[in-house]
Amino acid sequence: MGKTGKRIKLRTLLIGGIITLFFLVLIGKVFWIQVVDADTWKKHALELIDRTKIISAKRGTITDRNGDILAKDAPAYTVAVNPKLIAEKEIEDEVVKGLHNLLGKDEAGLREDITSTKDDGELRIYREVRSEGYKISQELKDQVDEFREKLDEEYGAKDAIVLMEATKRFYPENNLASHVLGYLNKEDDPVYGLELYYDEKLKGQDGKMVYQADRKGVEINNSTVEYTPTVNGKNLKLTLDDTIQFYIEEAMKKAVDQYDPISMTVIAADPNTMEILGMANMPNYNPNTYWESEQEDFYNHAIQSIYEPGSTFKIVTLAGAVEEKLFNPNATYESGSVTVGGRTISDVSRSWGTITYLDGVKRSSNVAFVNLGYKMLGGEKLRSYIDKFGFGVKTGIDLPNESASPIRELHYAADIAAASYGHGLVQVTPLQQVAAVSAIANGGKLLVPHLVKEITDPNTGEVEKVEPKVVRQAISASTSKTVSTYLEQVVADREKGSGRKAYIDGYRVAGKTGTAIKYVNGKYDHSKAVVSFIGFAPADNPKIAMIVVIDQPNDPTVGGGTAAAPVFKEIMSKSLTYLGVPKETASKDDTDKSTVVSKKAPDLVGKSGKEARSQLLDQGIAYETLGKGSEVIKQYPESGTALQPGQRVYLLTEDSDTMEVPDLTGESLRDALEVLTLIKVGVKVEGEGFVSEQKVEVSGEQRTVILRLKSAKETVTGETGEDVLSSEEAEGLNKTNAGTENKEPAESTEPEISGTTAEERGDN
Repeated sequence: MGKTGKRIKLRTLLIGGIITLFFLVLIGKVFWIQVVDADTWKKHALELIDRTKIISAKRGTITDRNGDILAKDAPAYTVAVNPKLIAEKEIEDEVVKGLHNLLGKDEAGLREDITSTKDDGELRIYREVRSEGYKISQELKDQVDEFREKLDEEYGAKDAIVLMEATKRFYPENNLASHVLGYLNKEDDPVYGLELYYDEKLKGQDGKMVYQADRKGVEINNSTVEYTPTVNGKNLKLTLDDTIQFYIEEAMKKAVDQYDPISMTVIAADPNTMEILGMANMPNYNPNTYWESEQEDFYNHAIQSIYEPGSTFKIVTLAGAVEEKLFNPNATYESGSVTVGGRTISDVSRSWGTITYLDGVKRSSNVAFVNLGYKMLGGEKLRSYIDKFGFGVKTGIDLPNESASPIRELHYAADIAAASYGHGLVQVTPLQQVAAVSAIANGGKLLVPHLVKEITDPNTGEVEKVEPKVVRQAISASTSKTVSTYLEQVVADREKGSGRKAYIDGYRVAGKTGTAIKYVNGKYDHSKAVVSFIGFAPADNPKIAMIVVIDQPNDPTVGGGTAAAPVFKEIMSKSLTYLGVPKETASKDDTDKSTVVSKKAPDLVGKSGKEARSQLLDQGIAYETLGKGSEVIKQYPESGTALQPGQRVYLLTEDSDTMEVPDLTGESLRDALEVLTLIKVGVKVEGEGFVSEQKVEVSGEQRTVILRLKSAKETVTGETGEDVLSSEEAEGLNKTNAGTENKEPAESTEPEISGTTAEERGDN
């Protein structure tokens, strides 16, 4: 073997050795990975192929007390663009112009979207158009689809714009009760109202599915799947009645048009439970398009605004004096003016002379209430009743951002005197006043106001009912009844009563006016006032307590009796009629002077539920929707039937044996039977007269409704008697008691506002 052969052999051995060494290293590495470090790499591999899919929870719906939807999740669509395809087709200008016209986004922002690139400079294939293209409506989505078809026809570039399906919060009634509801912003964060307060209950919990997939995202067969179920949000049934809310907001619009105030507030509540039946402020906003509103539109004056109440606060002074047995309605005093602590306090008129304290209450005499609050009760007792009625602290309503309106101690004589008629250191919110007047109405109990009646868990069917909560017994039941009779005379006395413009034929109304001069730049400005009216009805069996507050009407000569009382009257009369509260029999003289207007049931069959509702509300006719369909298929009473005041029209929207039985409380037996026949349920009747209670029993597939009836007298007064009427007689009495149309009281020659000193101006 020569040298050449030896070199080849050595080279072969070297190469073979290197190859052998390489394989040894490779085998060692494989051994290390598969055996020594197997768990680490297995975990890493699983992480690379695990995929997580989030399953969004459905946010709970919000309905009024009758089940009408006020807030729900609805389909929505997000607009995105494909910058890469747009560039390839050279249609940048067309896309920018088209989306600008449709979405309203500025062209510079759109051009930035369609030229968006990744970190490496490559054009993206997906870019959302924020925020104008985020969660758009079905109507706007259809318009975007038309534009996409146009791009497809002209450039073959339909996918230059992409529509992604999503959900958004939808408020079917637009501005109605917006301050109560709040809204969800475009990032799905709750803002204001019940949406914020009950967010944890409404939003639920998202579910998720963890599965194994290849690099392309395709699920691997027989892979392990971990599933966490979605927990949908709970549904809220409110105490609000959207019909009463509608009456409130319609009356407010007319008052705002007339007086152009800074703001206006109305709150209506059931004084026996402090369930809020309606709450509204103006200005308000549309939660579907909240971004179009000004910041002041979102302020909930009902629970946040703090102001000197004026004469509506005299109710507290009166109640304290009656409770302490210091009020003698027939005792007399010299009206006109009184000086306390160096300050002269005047009545609205100095021509009354010597009058009784009851007349002082009717006329809203400041001097009378200074005597009651400062001279008789004294500062310590007056303050104790202010506290007992809940002023100075939050009411505890289930809404965010409520104001407490703290009240400083009443040390000085002038402060005590001013507080006795609602000025000076007394600061309140409208809601605090409603809670206080409700205590007068309900037998003396101060209750916690609330907006949610029931909370239903759709996952389990569990229903949580919200019961009334008593804070304290503010006054005795006997004092409550006595004060109510005095407040009724404030309205019923058509000559002296400062609240006479709140008088409603057929209903006994108790109430009090208020005109509070505003404190501006260190002094009281007589050209600016907060005018109000507060009260309840029927006075002997209250169903609704209400306050109307108008902040700074454009006419400085109007007071609570002129501007606020008529609004109260309109809302209260419509609401009591809608609730089916029977009117008391009008006297012959009243009947002769009035015109009875009988409305007829309109033809609603075949119309959409929304159309039928709008038509009935416009005509002031109460109604109830049966079923969850979108179209009216039957109605009761039939079209053309003459309607009694307070009689409901029932709208059947589906033909189903399982639809919910409506609340028939207050209906005549005949009407109740007709309605239950519509929804195909059996009926058992106990007693005679009008429906006072109902109960549903189920046997197999058959449902039976047990109706308990009370006589007309029991329905009106709550008193039992032996003169129980037959069903036919009760119906006849219902027609007789229907009453007549409201009559506007004659204008008094008494001046509405008299020039007085500082905040001592009274109200009319």
